[in-house]
Amino acid sequence: MDKRNSNHRSKFGAKKPSFKKESTDKPKRDFAGRGERPQYTDRPKRNFDKDFSDKPKRGFDKSGSDKPKRSFDKDFSDRPKRGFDTGERSSFADKPKRSFAKDFEGAEGAPKKKFADRGERAKHYANKNEKSELKRSSFERGERAPYDPNKKKNYKKDYSKQKVTNADKGLIRLNKYIANAGICSRREADDLIKSGCVTVNGKVVSELGYTVKDTDEVNYSGARIKKEKHVYLLLNKPKDYITTAADERGRKTVMELVGDACKERIYPVGRLDRNTTGLLLFTNDGELTKKLTHPKHEVEKLYHVELDKNLKQDDFIKIKEGVELEDGFIKPDEIAYTGETKREVGIKIHSGRNRIVRRTFEHFGYDVLRLDRVMFAGLTKKNLPRAKWRFLTEKEVSFLKMLK
Repeated sequence: MDKRNSNHRSKFGAKKPSFKKESTDKPKRDFAGRGERPQYTDRPKRNFDKDFSDKPKRGFDKSGSDKPKRSFDKDFSDRPKRGFDTGERSSFADKPKRSFAKDFEGAEGAPKKKFADRGERAKHYANKNEKSELKRSSFERGERAPYDPNKKKNYKKDYSKQKVTNADKGLIRLNKYIANAGICSRREADDLIKSGCVTVNGKVVSELGYTVKDTDEVNYSGARIKKEKHVYLLLNKPKDYITTAADERGRKTVMELVGDACKERIYPVGRLDRNTTGLLLFTNDGELTKKLTHPKHEVEKLYHVELDKNLKQDDFIKIKEGVELEDGFIKPDEIAYTGETKREVGIKIHSGRNRIVRRTFEHFGYDVLRLDRVMFAGLTKKNLPRAKWRFLTEKEVSFLKMLK
């Protein structure tokens, strides 16, 4: 039995079988009837005893004995010289010397400049040294101090070279003059000027950007416009009053509440609905009115809202994240529950769109029973009862003018 095909394991030290086959067992190769393969031992040996000395050579001998030699015995002394247009090439010795127009004074071998006397010579070289000194930089001449990293450069602005403005000349734009008089805002004043309703010193002015002085006589609709003192008044508006100067249907207006406050003509800043109560500002400062009502200034207003039912948590979150109404998207700055129940909510916004607070809650099916504005542009109702008013302090006026 062959141990290679058996699972039996041989003992240690046992003699291993040999896989080497005897050459005698290998069958001889058949060469297709040509007989057996010839052995190298039967091949005749090559004979190297032949003499190749008589073999003819090919070509020239490498030694060059049969190659014809080059002859250098020819005499080229009689060869004619090369001609240059005018005959034979001229010698350098016959070439004229070069003429230099520039006088290289001070150069070696150059002729020195002659002076009539010593004073002229000294003056010449003094001027020459002065010109060369001017060509040097200010730093090389020692006129500028070396850079000092510890020394700070003075970046203070030179106000003496500032452009002179209209205020420096005592001039004011016509639309601003009209707005400061309490007639209207600047934008509305531009419309009045373009319509030709404004005259300056008896001359109709329809040009925008026209400037006037305090001494000029400015008329609007035949009446002279006088620069009035600015007045700032805060009212705690009650219910059932509309925010307008006059009403065609005879309803009560907010002007009835502040009519006797001052002799200057004042107008409300913004609007409050008839059933909305709270803070309302009055002034004849057209610039401040424009600033507090323009959307880009984002003046904050805080309202206290009382609903007909509790505000659901889901609706609370939706209002906080923003609501898409018929006139655009609205998102409050802040919103929070303020009372013991969830019917009372505080909401802070900066939008000035009409009835924006009421429409926000009505969008989710809530009716607003009471809406009160408790804060406007940083002003509050502290110590101000309903239907009462007060003048703003200088500190409050300064604060309003500093609003961005």
